[in-house]
Amino acid sequence: MTHFLVTDENPDGFKLEDILSIIRKDIIKRATLIMDDERPEAQHVLNNNVEILGLLTEAIDLAKDSSLTLQKSFGPSSGDHPRIGK
Repeated sequence: MTHFLVTDENPDGFKLEDILSIIRKDIIKRATLIMDDERPEAQHVLNNNVEILGLLTEAIDLAKDSSLTLQKSFGPSSGDHPRIGK
């Protein structure tokens, strides 16, 4: 059973793109707290966060594409059984 994602056992879970969007928002908030800190360590962390944000955006786009593909091909999730897989 997954802890966060929608499954048969966890019908109130989140879609992957929603979780990733929440994480991205948290990183943006955290990054704004250190953006004026000129110390090398802070700038290093900020640069890492910026790179992570780009990767998260790519992951969100992929997750949205998968959701759209499932929606187009199999309709809305019924919650009774998965649209693909077992």
